[in-house]
Amino acid sequence: MSNQVLTVSALNRQLKAVLEQQWGRVWLTGEISNLATPSSGHWYFTLKDERSQLRCAMFRGRNSRVTFRPRDGMQVLVRAQVTLYEPRGDMQLLVDSMQPAGDGLLQQQFEELKLRLAAEGLFASAAKQPLPDPITTLGIITSASGAAIHDVLTVLKRRNPALKVILYPSQVQGREAIASLCRAIETANGRDEVDCLLLTRGGGSLEDLWCFNEEAVARAVFASRLPVVSAVGHEVDITIADFVADLRAPTPSSAAEMLSGDQRHQRQAIANLNHRLHHAIDRTLQQQRNRLTLLDSRLAAAHPNRQLATLSQRLDEQQLRLHRAMSQRLNQDSRQLDNLATRLTAWQPRRQVRQRQQQLAGLSQRLQRSIDAVTERKSQQLAAQAQALNAISPLAVLGRGYAILQDDSGRALTDAGQVAVGERLRARLHHGGLTLTVAATHPDRE
Repeated sequence: MSNQVLTVSALNRQLKAVLEQQWGRVWLTGEISNLATPSSGHWYFTLKDERSQLRCAMFRGRNSRVTFRPRDGMQVLVRAQVTLYEPRGDMQLLVDSMQPAGDGLLQQQFEELKLRLAAEGLFASAAKQPLPDPITTLGIITSASGAAIHDVLTVLKRRNPALKVILYPSQVQGREAIASLCRAIETANGRDEVDCLLLTRGGGSLEDLWCFNEEAVARAVFASRLPVVSAVGHEVDITIADFVADLRAPTPSSAAEMLSGDQRHQRQAIANLNHRLHHAIDRTLQQQRNRLTLLDSRLAAAHPNRQLATLSQRLDEQQLRLHRAMSQRLNQDSRQLDNLATRLTAWQPRRQVRQRQQQLAGLSQRLQRSIDAVTERKSQQLAAQAQALNAISPLAVLGRGYAILQDDSGRALTDAGQVAVGERLRARLHHGGLTLTVAATHPDRE
């Protein structure tokens, strides 16, 4: 390399590669100065401390996720890519994350602990314990005077009043809360009087919730023989305890909803019924489509009058079959009644008489309902088919402006050679008719 002659561009390019490979992304804190926000939407500024400074750039796609407006003099924590701006040969930072310095340091500690515990396997799915089903006794670790316990108990009372609840009171904010939470978890495991534990508190700032991000609490949750459900803060709040717990709920109320009763079987049953319903509907629709196609083909193949006569005959046959079935059923019931009467004559059991009379009345009602249902269904089918036949009847053609010519005997005319000049004809229209006199005939010339 010492004997190689480089251009400035080549050297800057190699230096940039070395910087990015050696350092990658780094976390650092400092004070913003010389902030520039051009119309492009990018941010350019200097990050400095008491002795040094670095040029920084944060492009529009990255700075759109910053939840505050930076200004000169503000202390911030940034995550950035160490690189070199080749055109000027300036070392600079490409910032992809920015937070106020206070919360930012906590967030950095959160990320470091999260990575370390994840590497140890505390978040692994294989380490998660299943929740018992059903849950008869629930242990709650939270403040006895906080809003979370009120919300949880309200939901449990509404959804499952029979669920037994045991409270293990603990501090949930501040440095003393760390040992308090660990003691509550150990106490619950030592007593072994609940099916699972709910570790919860209401919402707050990152600093308010920090005791749930402590390593000691995380290891106490991991070591618990009882399954632990974590419901800390609001839905957007995520803590280390959430990752270690066997199950996370977004809020205390949603945790109570979840633990008050396992609804998976009901949801699965509803889903199965819904699937079966849709399948039955699809099958019925397809059967009706096939039936409609068959009826259309039959209507197209047969003369409407013959088809109507066939349908009428089928209706008569159905009525005859119905009457025969009714007679057979009545004869059968009469014979059964005679047998019963014979047996009653021999036995004289009043109770059996009443039972048989009630049975006969029920059978008669069912028979009558069956007769009415069959008659109604067949009548509806006949009406629908008659309506379909009438729609393609030759008489319906009159409604479209055509006429039927008939001679004095009522015979329909189809050939001009059937009439003579001066003969009187009748024209049948859709509404009414006309009497016409033939002035001339025009036989068809092929």
